Amino acid sequence: MAGALLLILGPPVLFVAWLTGNHDLVYPWGLFGARSWLRLSGVKVEVTGAELLDPAQTYVFVSNHRSYLDTATLFVYTGRRIGLLAKKELLKVPILGFGMGFVNVMAIDRTNREEAIRTTDAATTRIKSGVSFGVFVEGTRAKPGELLPFKKGAFYMAKEAGVPVVPVAIKHSDVLMGKETGEARSGTIEMVIMPPVQTSRLSTDQEINDFVYEIRQQIARELGLPSSVKTN
Repeated sequence: MAGALLLILGPPVLFVAWLTGNHDLVYPWGLFGARSWLRLSGVKVEVTGAELLDPAQTYVFVSNHRSYLDTATLFVYTGRRIGLLAKKELLKVPILGFGMGFVNVMAIDRTNREEAIRTTDAATTRIKSGVSFGVFVEGTRAKPGELLPFKKGAFYMAKEAGVPVVPVAIKHSDVLMGKETGEARSGTIEMVIMPPVQTSRLSTDQEINDFVYEIRQQIARELGLPSSVKTN
């Protein structure tokens, strides 16, 4: 389903955007495609906590990740224009890989520290310009019932850009489309947006580590998972 939508909508939209030099043409179609994929797959998304967000504020959204459906969910349902950090393998996907840059989806190579730093620096620049970003901070899709350790890049991005972090818990997406399948089935995803947390108080690496731990604990509790033991 997602592939068919990409093949139908992608080439003409990207061609017109390239021809006119107006990359902003692509974003509404990206939203339409992501929303349509969820709907045509029979997936509904229930969002709670959106009222906690300031429409005029830029944020870094940090979320758990268990399914490909999470990407469309976060992209569509934060209620604002948002960029994403995505794994570098998506660059190899025809049409999608070419179009990612048009909608502030930036590929990160977590196996190459220098490249990863360059990508997060570029994303931080976008955030400073007023573009909110979403990051799946586990770095890969987890198995059902898992919450993997969080990568710290998103938190340093938020601190450097001077914007709050918003913890997000996405539930049931793995039931509708698990890690080992490419097909979605109908059902409801719950996306819980938690209160934004300021980053202005953070100044040391230890404070960042403590902050990451606190945010992970919030998301774990919302997912109904046991709290982890804090280590330094």
